[in-house]
Amino acid sequence: MAATDFKDYYEILGVSKTATPEEIKRAYRKLARKYHPDLNPDDEQAEARFKEINEAHEVLSDPEKRQKYDQFGQYWKQAAAGAPPTSGAGFEGMDFGQYGSFDEFINELLGRFGRGGSTGRRVYTYRTTTGPEGFREYVEFGDDPFSRFVEMPAQDTEAAIALTFSEAFHGTQKRLQIGDETVTVRIPPGAKSGSRIRVKGKGQISPFSQQRGDLYLTIELLPHPFYRFEGNHLICEIPISPEEAVLGAQIEVPTPDGKVTMTVPPGVDSGQTLRLRGKGWRDPKGNRTDLLVRLKIVTPKDPSAQEKECYEKLRQVSSFNPRKAVAEVRL
Repeated sequence: MAATDFKDYYEILGVSKTATPEEIKRAYRKLARKYHPDLNPDDEQAEARFKEINEAHEVLSDPEKRQKYDQFGQYWKQAAAGAPPTSGAGFEGMDFGQYGSFDEFINELLGRFGRGGSTGRRVYTYRTTTGPEGFREYVEFGDDPFSRFVEMPAQDTEAAIALTFSEAFHGTQKRLQIGDETVTVRIPPGAKSGSRIRVKGKGQISPFSQQRGDLYLTIELLPHPFYRFEGNHLICEIPISPEEAVLGAQIEVPTPDGKVTMTVPPGVDSGQTLRLRGKGWRDPKGNRTDLLVRLKIVTPKDPSAQEKECYEKLRQVSSFNPRKAVAEVRL
């Protein structure tokens, strides 16, 4: 990566370098909603901006990645994956933005160990291993008794992708631009915020072995005006009238896949929650969680004369005292 390719993630999100995680999250959500492709169809500039916003959030929202980014700049990925350590090697405060490529950084690094700094030759070698974690690379600094292998960065790439509730629930396909390549990614039904999608062979190319890593997409759900998550279940709020609360009723409730009729028992309170089993979110195996329906008693703001008369009669004949339980409260 050339120095001119460096992206200032703080500037992209419009926050300061001292921004708190909450400030970063708020800035990301605001910008993600503004530039989401669904709200800006056929707008290539908005799509490119949206990708930058997701990339910036993916790094700055992770404390470890953010610390590496703040310290190493455009070479934070190499540092995060095991590039030469800072302790005991004289790298504290090093300005990594001065290098035009990773090769320049390696050669400068070798020069600090007295190996190849004067000639600028590539005197480092590498080896690879495979294991439970997959393909791994190492760079060897010289062949003297003090040489050692230092693990090189994994070539996997991570990014965030924002989805609407509908896209995540039903599943969708997204077209992503990775460098000069357009990749179609299938998102299976039931994705949630924090879910990760692996796209094999679409990560970075190793500068040593030329093998390509994988792309990992982290799902971020955009807010929905009606539904939200409570644990693994969905929750929504449904208004009911005073007479429905007193007498009970059959009401229609929207669910992710259509309306259903729900029984409201007599004598419910505002804020009481009813459960529709198997009508909540789905998981990748096709199972469904529950939909929690929170009741809210609402009163008519402009009742007719007849309604007022009925309510007046009710007040005269009713013996119900809703404040009986708090009548004796004292400090």
